[in-house]
Amino acid sequence: LAEVTWLYPFSLFLPFLCAQGTYIGCFSGNSRERTLKGAVFYDLRKMTVSHCQEACAERAYTYAGLEYGAECYCGNTLPVNVAKQEECNSECKGEKGTVCGGINRLSVYRVEEPWVGPKRRNIIYRGCFRTPENLTNTLPASLMHSNLTVEMCVEFCSKKEFPLAVIRGPQCHCGFPTVHFPLHNSSNRSFCSKLKNVSQVPQEQDFRFVYQTPVQDTRCTDRKFLPTKSKSFVALSSFPGAGNTWVRHLIEHATGFYTGSYYFDGTLYNKGFKGEKDHWRSRRTICVKTHESGKKEIELFDSAILLIRNPYKSLVAEFNRKCGGHLGYASDRNWKSKEWPDFVNSYASWWASHVLDWLKYGKHLLVVHYEDLKQTLFPKLKEIVTFLNITVPEDRLICVENNRDGNFKRSGLRQKAFEPFTKEMKDLIDKYIVTVDKALRERNFIGLPKEYLPR
Repeated sequence: LAEVTWLYPFSLFLPFLCAQGTYIGCFSGNSRERTLKGAVFYDLRKMTVSHCQEACAERAYTYAGLEYGAECYCGNTLPVNVAKQEECNSECKGEKGTVCGGINRLSVYRVEEPWVGPKRRNIIYRGCFRTPENLTNTLPASLMHSNLTVEMCVEFCSKKEFPLAVIRGPQCHCGFPTVHFPLHNSSNRSFCSKLKNVSQVPQEQDFRFVYQTPVQDTRCTDRKFLPTKSKSFVALSSFPGAGNTWVRHLIEHATGFYTGSYYFDGTLYNKGFKGEKDHWRSRRTICVKTHESGKKEIELFDSAILLIRNPYKSLVAEFNRKCGGHLGYASDRNWKSKEWPDFVNSYASWWASHVLDWLKYGKHLLVVHYEDLKQTLFPKLKEIVTFLNITVPEDRLICVENNRDGNFKRSGLRQKAFEPFTKEMKDLIDKYIVTVDKALRERNFIGLPKEYLPR
């Protein structure tokens, strides 16, 4: 090592010393298109070697590659083209003195024991499904083992970089969800089990257990700016807390194009929403996030996706964001202070006026109810993509459905120990719900979902 550091600056070799896994070397980023593409994520502020390694380990990958100080790529096959060590010269954004690749250069590490202990909790049971007629075309990788276990099948499929592990008896198959195997409607679990009365299973049909592996479905992760300026200026408009960031994630992965924003949110930019830094009127993005609701601001757009969410849920989500950030929560002190009732009194009316203004001044609207999108994501996503005038293969939409959560979903584990809404608050909010529901129907749109209409 002493002899090598004489040839190159010492900082270039800190990866050898700091990494939890084994440092492999510096590679050309071009070959990453064929190898380290199993999972991709960005952190333009806090990326570290260990952060990337842990993320790849959680997804059951063998190698972690860091590029340009902030980008992390995972895979099970090493890149082909070795680069000169001094070409990996970008400092990690979150770890001073440590190198995280360079421009089109990857610092590659072997991930230590990705299948040990708690990592197996990343296996998700999807259900019992009827398998397609041409099984080997849809699920190309396979394994036979007389004592096959779920863990064995999932590990095998993970190493092959497939997001699905499909099991029946000693047979293990791996693949992607596709139009021939969409996983929209699961069957009775008994169809996949060994039945004493086989007559219960529909004749000439093959049913198998399906598990989600830790591997990311990468068919819809590539994104870019529009190649030419958009002729139609489209808004993605919502009240704060209505799930705008989540819908941006869905739109970006469905269309392959970045979304923009009327504002600049450094947290979103740092996590890969690269359109966040683009000027909102650049027309290089597929649509532009906005919470604005004035006549002048609305008439700037040619059309808009109007996203509406239950005001009770929106108010809670936005209060959590204001107090705890995109993934955090307001404290009990926040909820019990004067801050919360003041927030409801001012924001509840904004929830209503936002929808009413867009219904009044918007030129061409697609109304999307957050609750409907969650329950029937695939058909609603098709509506959104059609509205944006983008042609997308159905397999890409199925991939989005497979990666539906994105990186900005709050954990559902934390529950408040009290009811945040008083009777006075509910009376106020319910009044606005009735007003908005009536306005939607008068404009020949579907009214608000019944689940939050006043009873």
